[in-house]
Amino acid sequence: MAKNRDSFYFETFTACAEISCQAGHMLVGILRDFRPEKLEEYLDEMHKIENSADMKKHDMLDRLAKEFIPPIEREDIIALSQRIDDITDKIEDVLLRIYMNNITEIEDDALQMLDIIIRCCEKVTELTKEFADFRHSKKLKEVIIQINDLEEEADRCFMKSMRKLHAECQNPLHIIAWREIYIYLERCADTCEHAADVVESVVMKNS
Repeated sequence: MAKNRDSFYFETFTACAEISCQAGHMLVGILRDFRPEKLEEYLDEMHKIENSADMKKHDMLDRLAKEFIPPIEREDIIALSQRIDDITDKIEDVLLRIYMNNITEIEDDALQMLDIIIRCCEKVTELTKEFADFRHSKKLKEVIIQINDLEEEADRCFMKSMRKLHAECQNPLHIIAWREIYIYLERCADTCEHAADVVESVVMKNS
């Protein structure tokens, strides 16, 4: 029975990570076939995805509040649930900035960054699946390193995109709008790394 109770947390981590992937793939679809006139509709759909992630996180925290002995420390469960939720939040934030900044065309560099973010999200999902057996997993460390590498790749893409934006664009409003969007895209990758950092910390504490 205790083992079944423990599995709830790890399964919910994975479910929340899968929702972040769903949000990421939705954003890719929106930006690759960009229709500015449908942005409000897209925002509603994205918010439903983000809300479903919130509900799963709240279910987990409600269970944790009643749990006598959780499978890992309470603060680690709270931290990891928040970091994974942050991924979905930041993906939604990108779409919000595209809407608020009245973007009508998508920069190719944004799509390149988003491709990296999708790979990050998929690796976080893989990470959560391995995390259930973190005391014996032989892949967990490798997946953490892969997420770190992807975050560094996102950083390099971010710097290249920002330099190109400021070097080639003469429209200050365009620069301001896209600068903000690139920053939020980079934060998506950061949050994936933050989730990996929590998992790595748990492994270290239980070694």
